[in-house]
This record gives sequence, structure tokens and C-alpha cells, in this order.
Amino acid sequence: MVMSQPQPRLSDSLAMPLPRFLVSAYGPTLLASLGFGAVIPMLTLQALALGASGAMAAFIAALVGIGQVAGDLPAGVLAARVGERRALTVACAVDAALLTSVFFTHQLWLFAVLVLFHGMTGSVFGLARQTFLTVVVPLAWRARAMSTLGGVMRVGYLVGPLAGALVVHRHSLASVFLLAGGMSLAAAAVTLAMPDTPAPPEGDNSATLPVWDVLRAHRHTLLTIGWGVLALMLVRTARQVFVPLWCDAHGISAANTNLVYAVSMAAEVALFFPGGVITDRLGRWWATVPTMAAIGACFVVLPSTQTAWTIAAVSGLLGVANGVSSGIVSTLGADVSPDVGRPQFLAGWRVFGDVGSAAGPLVISAVTALASLSASAVALGVIGVLGAAQMARLLPRHGQLPPSLPRETGNVVAHE
Repeated sequence: MVMSQPQPRLSDSLAMPLPRFLVSAYGPTLLASLGFGAVIPMLTLQALALGASGAMAAFIAALVGIGQVAGDLPAGVLAARVGERRALTVACAVDAALLTSVFFTHQLWLFAVLVLFHGMTGSVFGLARQTFLTVVVPLAWRARAMSTLGGVMRVGYLVGPLAGALVVHRHSLASVFLLAGGMSLAAAAVTLAMPDTPAPPEGDNSATLPVWDVLRAHRHTLLTIGWGVLALMLVRTARQVFVPLWCDAHGISAANTNLVYAVSMAAEVALFFPGGVITDRLGRWWATVPTMAAIGACFVVLPSTQTAWTIAAVSGLLGVANGVSSGIVSTLGADVSPDVGRPQFLAGWRVFGDVGSAAGPLVISAVTALASLSASAVALGVIGVLGAAQMARLLPRHGQLPPSLPRETGNVVAHE
């Protein structure tokens, strides 16, 4: 009889006690995402309160995503040169100052600038967290670690708006930005107490490698799997915009729309860790390809829903698919990231995901303007299915992406 090998325990592989690792890896993310979750719904309202039109308020809210895309590559340079812990501390401290400044801001243009830079600090935060987990967590637990990171962020985005609503009710709209600033400052304090990733060996010059050289050396990976990641993030983000619009188009009240969205978020929060287990044990393919195909199918079905119950049912299925694939983009990036120039490479990797996130609402807007809201759902469904086909061709059925994934050879990767 052949005995199965026991699964390795995370605590057996870490060079630090498990409780300290959990606080180091997820404490800053939980604190910061509570603040982010509190202010995201308030950005448009604060812009309107400062005199913006509806279109201008929507644009200012979109500056968060624009700032993230603009900050991705500089974030890679910063993390490579000062280390993940320092980069994360600086990002949280600067973000605390930005969000606190909103409370004292009465000019719309200044508010827009603060929102843009808030998005850029988010780039540094996301990159530093991904790099830290890539280096510290053993491969056997990588997907579970990344899915938990995504799950912790989802918890923050779920609880943050509730805390923000309480602050606004008791104080003022601008006061919620003080709450968010306090959360970012607390995240910076926790980050100061966490260990940094191991220092590179003496003579290692990877921290000074130009980011464009690293990206050019690994352009095959970025221009193949990266496009699949862009499609995945596009349809994921589009769901957050399309479902409320579809509810409004069918006369569903704002309160019931929130309930429909809550059903989807609850499914995501409940399934993020099981999704990580599936990814680690069955392989990246099983958390990526079925997810993208399911999201695409749900978007194609959505135009046939007419009531709050049917919309909630399809939205719940979208939440299931998103929950199972929680952290998959970070996991895939960690798999293919090189030992030399990792922060620079992950910065380029995050550009694809962030561009996809920013493009989702734009696809809805463009197709709806040219055809109809229903047509935009079908378009998103097609993007999801095509993205699933792309990833099905590139990803192995079992395990993580192999080290032999085609990459160009050159001076940057010669040290590997």
C-alpha cells in the first residue's frame, strides 16, 4: 500500500513564528483596506460636495485606477532599491498624509490631485505585499497565501464602507477621510515592526537594474500570460459597475441593489481560502480557466435576468467565481517572476492587471453608448471566454507555471 505524502505545514517552512508572520503579511493589508474601503464609495460624493458635475465626479473617482497604472513601474524601482518593508512604510505614511489632507481641502482641483497620488501609493502597497509573500512563503503554500491576501482585502472593502457610513452619520462626509488616514498610519506602524525580505548577497546589482531592461528580457511572458491577466481583471472589475447599472435599469431600489452586491461579496469572502487550496493542490489552471469561463458565461446570461432575485442569483455565481480565483493574478506573477529583478518584473506584471481593472468600466461605457447595456454584457462575456481560451493554452493543467516557461535570455537573466 502506498502512503500519500502529508501536506507540508506553513509553520515548518517559515523563518519566523506563524503568529508574527500573519501579522506581518496581513496586518497592514487589513488596516489599509479598511480605510480604502471606507473612502472608495465617498470619492464621488466628496467631489460633488466640492462642486463637481456628475461626469467630473466620475472622472475623479477613476483617478484612483489611473494613479495605480501610473505608479506601477516607479513602485518597482522604489521596492528594488529600498526594500519591501521601507517601500511599504513610506507608501502608508504618504497615503495617511494624503487622505488626511482631504479633510482640509476645499478646492476641487487639489482634491483630484490627492486622489491621483492616493492611487499611486496603492501601487507601491500592492507591489510590496506581493513581493514579500513571493519571497517569504514556500511554494507549496503560495496560492493560499496570495488568496488570503486577496481575501483580507475583500474583508476590508466589505467592513470599511460600514465604518465609513457610521462616521459620516455621526460627523461629516469629509471625516471619513480622517478615518482612512488613521488606518494607513496604523498600517505604517505595523509595517515598521515586521521583518524585511532577505538582503541580496554581496555584489548583487539587481536592485539597480533598469526596469525596462528587466521587462524587455521577459517580454514573452508578459505579452502572453499578461494579456490573459488583463482580460481576467477587466471582467472582474466590470462586474462591480455593470450589476448596479443593470439593477437600476430594471427599477430595483438602491437598498436592494446593495443587497444584490452583498450576496456577491459574501460569496467572495467565504471562498477565498478554499480557492487557494484548489490552486495549490490541483494547479493554477483550475483556478484560472474555469473562473474566466464562468464569469464570461454569467455576463452572457445577465441580459436575460429581469428581477432582483434572478440578478442576485447570477451575481452570486459571479462572486463564487471571483472568490475561487482570489489571489490568482498575484500567484501567477509570483510563479513566473525571476530571482533577479523580481520587483521590477512584478511592477510590469501589475501594469497588465491594473490596465484591465481600469478598462472594464470603459468597455461598458463605450459599448453601451454605441449599442446598449445588454450588448456590453455580451461583449464582456466574449472577453471572458477568449481570455479563458488564452489561459487554457498557456497554463499547465497541474502545478504552478514551470521555471522553463519561455523567456528571452540576455544580460538581465544571465545571473539566474
